[in-house]
Amino acid sequence: MNIKIAKAYFTTSNDAIYILTGNAPVELKTEEVANLYTITKDTQNQLLDHETENQDWTHLADTVRITEQNETMEHTIHTYTDGSKTEQGVGSGIAIYVNNKLTHQIKHKFNNVCSNNQAEQTAILKALQALETIKLDNNTPRKVKVFTDSKIIIFSLKNAKNRKHLIEEIRKETNDLEK
Repeated sequence: MNIKIAKAYFTTSNDAIYILTGNAPVELKTEEVANLYTITKDTQNQLLDHETENQDWTHLADTVRITEQNETMEHTIHTYTDGSKTEQGVGSGIAIYVNNKLTHQIKHKFNNVCSNNQAEQTAILKALQALETIKLDNNTPRKVKVFTDSKIIIFSLKNAKNRKHLIEEIRKETNDLEK
C-alpha cells in the first residue's frame, strides 16, 4: 500500500507516507518481528516454556507430594507465590516466612509476551531456588509448604504427561530440595 501512495506522490517524504497509511517504517517492523521471533523461539531463554527433551525428564517415581487442602503437619518454612499479567506488564512475587517471620520478599518482571501461567510457574521455581539458600539451625527440621493460587500449575505438576520446561524445572528443584 505504501508503494502505491509513493508512486502517486513523488514529492511526499517516506515518513509522511508511513503516517498517512498507518504503517510503521519497514526497518522498525523488521526489527520488531526479529525481536519477537528471538523472544518466542529462543530455546536458551529459561523464562519461556517449551517441551523438554526426553533425557531431561524426571523419573515418574521421583515425584513430590502435592496436596490441595490444609494439613495438620507443621512446616517451618511457608512460601507464598503469585504471578500476574495486566496491561502494565507481567510479573511475579514471592514471600518466604521462616518460623512465621518474613525473611524474603522477591519480585520479578517479565517480558510482555510471557503468559500468566509462565509468571506463576516462574514464581514457584524462583521460590524453590531461594529456599536452597535459607539457613536453619541444625535442630530445626526443614519442612516447606508452598502456597499458590494457580490450580493449573498444580494440575500440570500432577500430570505426568506434561513435560513443559518450567514444570520439569519445578519438579527437578523439588526433588533436589528433598534430598
